[in-house]
Amino acid sequence: MDGAAQPPGNLYGAADLGEPLTAGPQDPAVAHVRALLDKRLRAMLRHEPGVRDGSEIEDLHQMRVSVRRMRAALKAARPLLDHTWADLLRAELGRLGRALGPVRDLDVMIARLRGEVATLPSAELAAGERLIAVLEAERVGARAEMLDELDSDRHAALRRSLVEAVSAPLPEPPDEVARPELIELVRAETRKLVKAVRRAGPNPPDMTLHDLRIRTKRLRYTGELVEPAMRDADGSRTDDARQVRRMLKAAAGLQEVLGDHQDACVAEHRIRALLDELGPGPDAHEVFVGGRLVERERARAEALREQWWAAWERLAEQAEAL
Repeated sequence: MDGAAQPPGNLYGAADLGEPLTAGPQDPAVAHVRALLDKRLRAMLRHEPGVRDGSEIEDLHQMRVSVRRMRAALKAARPLLDHTWADLLRAELGRLGRALGPVRDLDVMIARLRGEVATLPSAELAAGERLIAVLEAERVGARAEMLDELDSDRHAALRRSLVEAVSAPLPEPPDEVARPELIELVRAETRKLVKAVRRAGPNPPDMTLHDLRIRTKRLRYTGELVEPAMRDADGSRTDDARQVRRMLKAAAGLQEVLGDHQDACVAEHRIRALLDELGPGPDAHEVFVGGRLVERERARAEALREQWWAAWERLAEQAEAL
């Protein structure tokens, strides 16, 4: 607990949602989008109290994931929905995600550096702790800004909008607008990723690998939206559904490699910045510890860079079969 402001009454409106929504193979595509939004909204509401009181950092991670997956579902399913409605809701979810992101990123970085500093010789531990203390002070400010957003009228309005969205059929485009089959949503994301990898080549800059990670994550989230709908009337998976599952497994492998690479790159740059933030004349121990930590992260990033293309080829093989 860290003294978080108390939320206004009736903030956690999970009871307003009624029974969890489900969608079967015979239901229209938008019913599956609605069911996914309902599932992720419930998760968001379930974890928000823990985000507010700060008692468990995993709550913040899970709330952020829920927000991301709702945004991804709305983006992937945009051809099936009223564009104006979907874009506005995505924008507000993006605002919430940006409020949660800095605290979550600092949680990850602090835990990462604590693990690294714990392996240093005892003579260097104090210098490592001073580096971590800078991040902890930054987290206090980021958390205050996050709580301001969660207590805002705009956040309350977003919560109401989400509850209303899953409480009735989702807004759809006019009847004359063509709507693709769900499997085409996965194929469209696959084509985007394939084109991006071809442009990037096997040894792109770090930021390009980060972009490919984001695109891979979008493909995964789209597949997770689509796969439950791709079943026969008796509930068994179709051939397409089994292929999507194989592709999702390969996408998860690529996302893990690219995610670990990005974490190492971010850690390297953040440690360099920490030395600058210590002000003029950081002592020799701090500079030495910072340099050692930077070398470790750079070595990790380079090792992961050597793995990503093989992980991509495994995904490309499954994507081609789709």
